[in-house]
Amino acid sequence: MTEAREREISAQSGRKAAKRAAIALAIFVALAALIFWLDPGGLYLWVKALHVVAIIAWMAGMLYLPRLFVYHADVAPGSEQSETFKVMERRLLRVIMNPAMTIAWAVGLWLAWSGGYLMDGWFHAKLVCVLALSAVHGMFAKAVRLFAEDRNEKSPRYWRMMNEAPTLLMIAIVVLVIVKPFA
Repeated sequence: MTEAREREISAQSGRKAAKRAAIALAIFVALAALIFWLDPGGLYLWVKALHVVAIIAWMAGMLYLPRLFVYHADVAPGSEQSETFKVMERRLLRVIMNPAMTIAWAVGLWLAWSGGYLMDGWFHAKLVCVLALSAVHGMFAKAVRLFAEDRNEKSPRYWRMMNEAPTLLMIAIVVLVIVKPFA
């Protein structure tokens, strides 16, 4: 099979995965709308559930992507393994991480507004941590592009250390949300 044909098959598979993710999200939104129609008072909890699901998906990607970078940085650029990592990284970023981050932000801001948390100190601290997590996400997105162009200059050791950044931010965010130390 030619390399061009393999890329086309891979692209088709990626489009199918994106379509399935969009369908799953649409079903969730439709169910939430139905529940809201049946019980308007329950909307906040359904939106909160969507927020938690989005955060889980986003964090799964934020923890897995730098591990892919560790392994990708160890293989020769242009090799079959490198090309496989490129597909995995691109799909993880575009199909899971980017939509999950967008949903988490949109829904999270709505929850903060409707819950009356916008003026709370713990929320300000959480917002700083989420902004930092979003910056790390941006760094990872840039790395996906550089790996795709065979221009990565970072070592596997660097990516192992970067794998800890989302974990530390996640811990801080969870503590701030649960404990609310600056309420």
